[in-house]
Amino acid sequence: MTERWTPESWRNKPIQQVPAYGDAAALSDIERQLAGFPPLVFAGEARKLKKQLAKVAAGEAFLLQGGDCAESFAEHSADNIRDFFRVFLQMAVVLTFAGSCPVVKVGRIAGQFAKPRSAPTETVDGVELPSYRGDIINHIDFTAEGRQADPHRQLKAYRQSAATLNLIRAFATGGYANLENAHRWMLGFVKDSPQASRYAELAERITETIDFMSAIGINPEQHQEMRVTDFYTSHEALLLGYEQAMTRVDSTSGEYYATSGHMLWIGDRTRQPDHAHVEFMRGVRNPIGVKCGPSLTPDGLLRLLEILDPENDAGRMTLICRFGADKVFDHLPTLVRAVKREGRNVVWSCDPMHGNTIKAASGYKTRPFDQIMQEVRNFFAVHQAEGTHAGGVHLEMTGSNVTECTGGARALTDADLSDRYHTYCDPRLNADQALDIAFLTAELIKSERQGKVRRQTEAAE
Repeated sequence: MTERWTPESWRNKPIQQVPAYGDAAALSDIERQLAGFPPLVFAGEARKLKKQLAKVAAGEAFLLQGGDCAESFAEHSADNIRDFFRVFLQMAVVLTFAGSCPVVKVGRIAGQFAKPRSAPTETVDGVELPSYRGDIINHIDFTAEGRQADPHRQLKAYRQSAATLNLIRAFATGGYANLENAHRWMLGFVKDSPQASRYAELAERITETIDFMSAIGINPEQHQEMRVTDFYTSHEALLLGYEQAMTRVDSTSGEYYATSGHMLWIGDRTRQPDHAHVEFMRGVRNPIGVKCGPSLTPDGLLRLLEILDPENDAGRMTLICRFGADKVFDHLPTLVRAVKREGRNVVWSCDPMHGNTIKAASGYKTRPFDQIMQEVRNFFAVHQAEGTHAGGVHLEMTGSNVTECTGGARALTDADLSDRYHTYCDPRLNADQALDIAFLTAELIKSERQGKVRRQTEAAE
């Protein structure tokens, strides 16, 4: 019989990736304060996202999820949020048109502050200190004081998330998300891109479609859906004390929802079925994700699905696959077959970032664009072979002109990395590279759609 779940039942389970707080009383006081703060998101919004993800699971929509590797306090600004939101809208326009289906937009934003680490400490010049675990926990500066876990940072993370959400909601509903604006920005990118000739045809077709819609009276002034958009937030649910404090009973349904973000996910390092993170996530009703790395077996995945989604509720589960370009064919097919065999309703999403991280000759940690894109191609190829839906992509990206990943249309090299290497943790795609991914993925979506139509036609004959 399943043990009774409560928001604090995770505290009785083993836990990984937990920071050591020196002052337990101060930590408890901060968590009590957070529990009394207003929710950042609302249960009705999470339910709406779940319905949209159910369409992704059914092959009727595509998930675009992306944002910062780790949000920082220092880089929080209206300009950075605007630049990220703008490139995200451009990507969504490209993917929507290519797939002839809705794109569900979910940002890694307004809560992506905590990061798992491969080791609890790091050593620099013979000095050993706790690892940096994200701004919600400690400071990136390598000092004894900065690296101590400070519970008061949770209050700052909450307030920054609230401010970020406030601006994003204004952008999404106040006219900034106007389809014509997003397309005009995208045309500017195409014009300046070294891949302009490759992207121009799709851009021209989008222009023709918008012009046709305008000619028959479908325009942003008369049709609200052309000037507003649904945009959701997500993050890894790593710091469980914070997540528990932000968990509330929905007055409409009587169910528990995590109100720190619309969608939460469990990382590849914390998905042990009998541990704290899985225990916490099984009880909240938000859409949730699980990162699926090379160590995950088909039986292990099915066990997680049984624990986290016993009712097989469409839109509840997103499986975020992160293998590395050269390991997709070794691991993904067996997972897909097992899930398909059991009739599980899941969203299959590709995280092509985490499995393709290397250390460049310059010493910088980077991700080659070609490997990132190859993992996306291999992901689509597996789903085409298995007759399942390649449902989404999950990217670490920014709207800024950083130089953290090599390659892309502008062919950044190892020598370019030092120019604008600003990440607090892992390397991110810059705005141009993110749009390159969108255009190249659009070709894969179009091919998948054409293949589906062809199979349906053959079956009908």
